Amino acid sequence: MNKAIFYHAGCPVCVSAEHDIIGLIGSEKVEVVNIGEQRDRIQEAENAGVKSVPAVVTPNGNVLHINFGASMEDVKS
Repeated sequence: MNKAIFYHAGCPVCVSAEHDIIGLIGSEKVEVVNIGEQRDRIQEAENAGVKSVPAVVTPNGNVLHINFGASMEDVKS
């Protein structure tokens, strides 16, 4: 993985965190995935270890959960 992946569900907390993450690490170094819209990527996020969104998966595979917005179970329902 060359880029970090920022997973979120489109809520105001998530969108605010998205802007902050892009500001911190740059849009060229992060892929933004709104799993509220890209539901086919939910399993990918869970497989990476994402338990709640917003969260960043680093290029090394570490999961950084940011401001508990919604659990993956909430996102799936």
